[in-house]
Amino acid sequence: MRKRGQTETFRITGARQGLKEDVRGRERRYVISMGVRTLAVILTVVLWNVERYVALGTLVLGMLLPYVAVVIANAGRENVPSLPKTFIPGPTRPALTPGPPGPGGTANSAGESPRRPQQGDQN
Repeated sequence: MRKRGQTETFRITGARQGLKEDVRGRERRYVISMGVRTLAVILTVVLWNVERYVALGTLVLGMLLPYVAVVIANAGRENVPSLPKTFIPGPTRPALTPGPPGPGGTANSAGESPRRPQQGDQN
């Protein structure tokens, strides 16, 4: 049973995205990349007889972009190694300090009062 005043606190700000949100984000990035690729291929066809060097650049972009888009889309879920701890321990209680010396004398070097002689002790 848990003692009174000791509660566990969990932090959810470092929780991962849900699977649906993650897949939706990867699909969105892939569709945007394929849209840019389609635009690059269309620009290649339009610019082929007008500006050959720009057309070659868009052709290379149109050829490389599918590979990059697939790699980005298949990167998987994020792996965040710097997530905050999910458990926050409760406040620590301060340690007790040695009390004042007892009625029998001063405290010794360890901070303890001297031992009183007991019946049966021999000096």
